Amino acid sequence: QLQLVESGGGLVEPGGSLRLSCRVSGIILDGIVMAWVRQVPGKGREGIACISNTGTFTNYVNSVRGRFAISRDTDTNTVFLQMSGLKPEDTADYYCAGYQAALPTSGCSPAAPMKHWGKGTAVTVSS
Repeated sequence: QLQLVESGGGLVEPGGSLRLSCRVSGIILDGIVMAWVRQVPGKGREGIACISNTGTFTNYVNSVRGRFAISRDTDTNTVFLQMSGLKPEDTADYYCAGYQAALPTSGCSPAAPMKHWGKGTAVTVSS
């Protein structure tokens, strides 16, 4: 059974950094395109970053490009989101999500429909 479990959320001051982790089980990372999606309570979900199933391609929405970095560790089957220069508007629940891909993908879109979801981890940026 494919499962995604996030960790690493918390309270951080503006300008600070935080690293989120997503442990993937039930599938190896070579078989799944992964993304980070966030949701402000009362608003819709926003895909913000993705990484191809080869790990060679990443993509970001403009609001986080240059501040956030998605990466993965195939030894631990974990996907990360390193967040720097955090702003109050980054406050949200963060979810890791993905969809299976049988063949190597040459790209990804953070806005692509995701099939598998974690339960989320909360990030609050406040002084």
